Amino acid sequence: MPTNLTSEILADEEIAAITGYLTPSRQIEWLNRNGWQHVLTAASRPVVGRVYARLKLAGIKPSASSAVAETWTLDLARVS
Repeated sequence: MPTNLTSEILADEEIAAITGYLTPSRQIEWLNRNGWQHVLTAASRPVVGRVYARLKLAGIKPSASSAVAETWTLDLARVS
């Protein structure tokens, strides 16, 4: 399966690259041991959010406030 960087969740290959394991049970062990939040699918495969993973890999403790994008407003003042 090709990696889709626009997906909100990490692809199986990305989770394998982060954990170093191909087997979901080993991935789950690694995620738990390293304090990564995840959920399990009905097939017991770990699911990790893309924004969460980016923050975690950047050394930022993910929280509700750090996961929210900067607030912006539309400025049409220069549109003619």
